[in-house]
Amino acid sequence: MKQTLKTKLFPLLKKVTIITIIIFITTFIQIYWAMGSLSERNSSGCLDCTFSYDAYLMSLISAILLSIVFLFLSFIKNSYLKVFLQLLFLISIWLFWNYGIFVDRESSWSTFRFKEELFYTFTLSFLPISILSIITVFTLHYILKKYESK
Repeated sequence: MKQTLKTKLFPLLKKVTIITIIIFITTFIQIYWAMGSLSERNSSGCLDCTFSYDAYLMSLISAILLSIVFLFLSFIKNSYLKVFLQLLFLISIWLFWNYGIFVDRESSWSTFRFKEELFYTFTLSFLPISILSIITVFTLHYILKKYESK
């Protein structure tokens, strides 16, 4: 019983830890890269909150949420479908956070229409999200395959 628990639980915890750390780091980098130009602006929702504090919380929430989602997606056998779904979830979460930051630190202080908010969010986010989402998913696959082959 102890051996079975040890042989199944520890590899699972190690896998979840690897996924969580990688997603946390890349989310934090993505937020600063995409929305860093808004870092000096005040938050309309919390005047005492710094940009780095917001980025930290968003990265932490993303890491926890996406590690659970990616863990469930790891049971999918079709690797193309798995990569597509991981990219879809990662890009969706990152766009959501970037939109929230833009609304909180820029458009709430001015008069932006919803379409303009989306346009500016996509404009600021396209390159960072495109590059980092692909790097993140393929890094996870590389590390986890290397880890599982041991």
